[in-house]
Amino acid sequence: VLDRAEQLREMEANVLPAFLRLQELTDRNVTVILLSEVVWELFRPNIGCFEPFTLYFPDYSIGHLQKILSQNHPPEYSTDFYAAYINILLGVFYMVCRDLKELQHLAALNFSKYCEPVVRGEATERDTRRLWKNIEPHLKRAMQTVYLREISSSQWELLQREDGEPGQLKGLSAHTHVELPYYSKFLLIAAYLASYNPVRTDKRFFLKHHGKIRKTNFMKKHEKTSNHLLGPKPFPLDRLLAILYSIVDNRVAPTANIFSQITSLVTLQLLSMVGQNDQLDGPRYKCTVSLDFIRAVAR
Repeated sequence: VLDRAEQLREMEANVLPAFLRLQELTDRNVTVILLSEVVWELFRPNIGCFEPFTLYFPDYSIGHLQKILSQNHPPEYSTDFYAAYINILLGVFYMVCRDLKELQHLAALNFSKYCEPVVRGEATERDTRRLWKNIEPHLKRAMQTVYLREISSSQWELLQREDGEPGQLKGLSAHTHVELPYYSKFLLIAAYLASYNPVRTDKRFFLKHHGKIRKTNFMKKHEKTSNHLLGPKPFPLDRLLAILYSIVDNRVAPTANIFSQITSLVTLQLLSMVGQNDQLDGPRYKCTVSLDFIRAVAR
């Protein structure tokens, strides 16, 4: 049984295929079980190997989560006190988050805030009503950070000490970008640059040796108005790919995978296709996301 089997991907290329053929290689009645939170599609090596049988574990019930999380109670507080805290935490987050590690992270981050009235002597461990009123606004604010680690534990604690408003959590509105593949993030950034930068500025921004560019009165007059106020402009596919190749450090081949990711971005409504009726010019796109979203993706 190999736990955290995703680490096999960082080893030699023949290690994972060898484990999958271990019964054949050793001529023994042995079964290899890979345990991982990563889907098999992200494991499969390019050289080909035996396909494993995929079995999915069911989610933990709320009762199981209560028991597991309650085991981490600090020694200076009673078991019942920490179990009551976990019960409150699950009451808020269980409908939107069943991930044990994320819940453990949230429990560790917010417990100090739950204890504050007890530490100050304003409430006892049994005064659940006062403890709940103290923690409720902080748990609502923490709902904005579920599954997002753009804000570190130290930053979150600083916000709690400052009693910051929910609006102060910058960059946390970009919930969907977390799940985007690596090159999709670069494609989205390239699309944003293509939508909001004029074509004539491409050489200035994306070529290392672009030569001298004269700033004429024409350019100055038209660049006074912010392109963010004018909205996104359509751009052709070849311009999107040219900007992509410029902003990615390593060389990217224009494979079917890149084009399928563009289609996925359109399906997710992060890009929109315009001018579909004109088949001669090819597809044109617009970037539909906000500047805050792109800043979060770029980070």
